[in-house]
Amino acid sequence: MLNRLGPTLTILLLTGPIAFGLAGTVLPALGFLPALDGMKFTLAHLRDLFSEPAILISAGLSLVAGVVTAFLSLLAVMLFVAGFAGTRAFGRVQHLVSPLLSLPHAAAAFALAFLIAPSGMLARLVSPEMTGWERPPDLLIVNDPMGLSMMAGLVVKEIPFLLLMTLAALPQVPLRETRMLTASLGYGRVAGFVLGSWPAIYRQIRLPVFAVIAFASSVVDVAMILGPTRTAPLAARLVTWMNDPDLSMRYLASAGALLQLAVTGLALAFWLGLERLGAALSKRAAIRGWRFNQDALLRAAGLAMMILSAGIVFAGLATLALWSFAGLWQFPDALPASFTLRTWMRMLPSILEPLQTTLLAGLLSTLIASVLAILCLMHEEETGRRPGRGALTLLYLPLLVPQVAFVFGLQLLLIYAGVLATLPALVLAHLVFVMPYAYLSLKEPWYAFDRRYDWIAASLGKGRARRFFSVRLPVMTRAVLTMAAVGFAVSVGLYLPTVLVGAGRLTTVTTEAVALASGGNGRVIGVYAFWQMLLPMMGFAVATFVPALIFRRFRGMQV
Repeated sequence: MLNRLGPTLTILLLTGPIAFGLAGTVLPALGFLPALDGMKFTLAHLRDLFSEPAILISAGLSLVAGVVTAFLSLLAVMLFVAGFAGTRAFGRVQHLVSPLLSLPHAAAAFALAFLIAPSGMLARLVSPEMTGWERPPDLLIVNDPMGLSMMAGLVVKEIPFLLLMTLAALPQVPLRETRMLTASLGYGRVAGFVLGSWPAIYRQIRLPVFAVIAFASSVVDVAMILGPTRTAPLAARLVTWMNDPDLSMRYLASAGALLQLAVTGLALAFWLGLERLGAALSKRAAIRGWRFNQDALLRAAGLAMMILSAGIVFAGLATLALWSFAGLWQFPDALPASFTLRTWMRMLPSILEPLQTTLLAGLLSTLIASVLAILCLMHEEETGRRPGRGALTLLYLPLLVPQVAFVFGLQLLLIYAGVLATLPALVLAHLVFVMPYAYLSLKEPWYAFDRRYDWIAASLGKGRARRFFSVRLPVMTRAVLTMAAVGFAVSVGLYLPTVLVGAGRLTTVTTEAVALASGGNGRVIGVYAFWQMLLPMMGFAVATFVPALIFRRFRGMQV
């Protein structure tokens, strides 16, 4: 009975907030907002939006960020997999990059900022010996007007995500056989992979790529940390308008949310054009027999991009950790003159409440998402219907629709319901984003389960519930805990839903860290960013070590 309710509840929890949120955004954008005496429809707010200074520059910056982030991230993953899949280096780099998947976007942005800033670690390591700098140079590196640092922060964070999606798709294609065939025809390693295996792989990771485009074109937290400030990306400006004390700015923010939806749609349409262009170029290369035998430079570029992206984030995180324990640290000293716990002790009382909210919202939303994901998979298995294209698109809906396009409206709905800034409302908002990751991370392990174990238990007279709790759940302990760790990491990193639904009264570690970004206090930011990094890592540590402890006495049975 419960497994039949699973898909229905999931659809309601995914589409309900999005549908109501979009309605709550579209209607105020058109002038209908009874709470502010807006009782008639008008296009005046859309006209006001386009009269805002540099609004098209903000929209263009968001559009470029979405497309460029996806292109560079996917290019790095494609070249790396093409050149090194099946090699020892591939496994080593995979283990190096994989931990970054659990890192929130804001923490990765802080790591990059502390590394490349004029007074950051890179400048300290080469100064004054190689640069002659005795004080930080007057260079606009972070928050540059072209958004290059913002896009770099997005790229280093999206590379691990797309690599994981590609690794999940690799077993579905005959990679080894195709490589041998293309090599026998004289194709280089990269060209053979791109022409032979990549089309089948890309079809399976296409929706995750769309999710990257949608997120990068509407990101808020990374834009506030690394993005331009004078002409900010569109989503960052919308949040500023939404939080304005003048309530009439809600109309302008809602109109801007519609523009953001159009910008994301345009970015996806532009990407579809790039797909057609790439397919045409591949077909032309195949027809003309371009084999690209000398591809050592391309393979080296793919490896360098993967190692550099991981190295930048790890070095930045180390710098953040240093700042959180630093005493006096003047430029251009490479290391602090002293280390102290003073900042940690001073911030401990103020961080307890955000930490408690982070844990409660993350654990509750992850628990609900995990139960629903299991119920959906049980229903699919019972009915024998694997999820089709429509169902899969529905699961990606919260990731494909820009957050600002429906979270604004969802906030209004929660205000009318009288539950804004309550823990249940915050858990519901987090659940919308946690659920897709929970389902997708458990789907493949669920269908990989050997059902003969279940049949043996059934032949011994065990009922369905007994078989699930005594056989299937223990066998899938690692997969279920990994799913929970992924969902918890997603919840920890959520910024915009927490800011708007929490309404400033419910704060998390991420919202506090981003709020401190404009202050420039490296020690305090280091403490909050450290917790951002630590909480997801603790979740994945539990997913790794708990199954090892539970099944340590069965190691001798491994084949």
